[in-house]
Amino acid sequence: MSSQAFILDRPDPCTSSVVFASPHSGCDYPDALLRRSILNAHAIRSSEDAFVDRLFDAAPKFGAPLLRAGVPRAFVDYNRSADELDPALITGVRGIGNNPRVASGLGVIPRVVSNGRAIYRGKIGLDEAESRLETYWRPYHKTLQSLLNDALTNFGQAILLDCHSMPREALDTLRDKGGTRPEIVLGDRFGTSANGEIVEQVEAAFAAAGFVVSRNAPFAGAYVTQHYGRLGRNQHAIQIEIDRSIYMDEQLIEPLGGFDEVRERLSRVISDVVAIGRPSQQLAAE
Repeated sequence: MSSQAFILDRPDPCTSSVVFASPHSGCDYPDALLRRSILNAHAIRSSEDAFVDRLFDAAPKFGAPLLRAGVPRAFVDYNRSADELDPALITGVRGIGNNPRVASGLGVIPRVVSNGRAIYRGKIGLDEAESRLETYWRPYHKTLQSLLNDALTNFGQAILLDCHSMPREALDTLRDKGGTRPEIVLGDRFGTSANGEIVEQVEAAFAAAGFVVSRNAPFAGAYVTQHYGRLGRNQHAIQIEIDRSIYMDEQLIEPLGGFDEVRERLSRVISDVVAIGRPSQQLAAE
């Protein structure tokens, strides 16, 4: 296969401890996957965080790296642990206990896309699953940890912003007292994956750009946030979820006319967030 595990956009120079990542925006669907799938080339994209990498592509301009998935979530999910293997999809795999993500078909090698629609006609072999992990999952995560290690070495802290999108329907039951649904949901595993002051600064950056922001509901963060949020080593991880309906047609999977305006507002957010990770800001906070 010619697909890359990831695309890394580096700043020149790197001036901040902030690292941006987009693990679900990959849209290079392998022919082998499409041939084996029940779904057509459009339907299989329904669980993709389409265009999120474009929304955050200003990060290197402001001095922070952006790590982007090279393959789609339907092929291998970088926001899952490598051991979240689904016995209902992969031959030779034993159940790993009570794991709601795997049980619902959303393991590291997904069995379904959105609304529980099956991807495959049958099962795949364990050797194929392991090959995907070795070729794609492990290089992505090795690179992500390397970027965070560099930040820790150069700045004394690392701040990961793991960027995702959420379907509008996920927000239908979440309205604040004023009847306004959030456009951005920040996930910090209920305060366990990132310092509260940093989360407040990130929230303030989104609010200053006019976004309605909430925390941890309906998404508090999954594997990436849990795994990379290490407060004891000053390594922080925050998941960002953006309401897809503000920038794309969810049925057609196409940008809306206001896409560039949303992207420009996010560029201002990126500028403010990157500044949080600069040495002068860290000294001021201390």
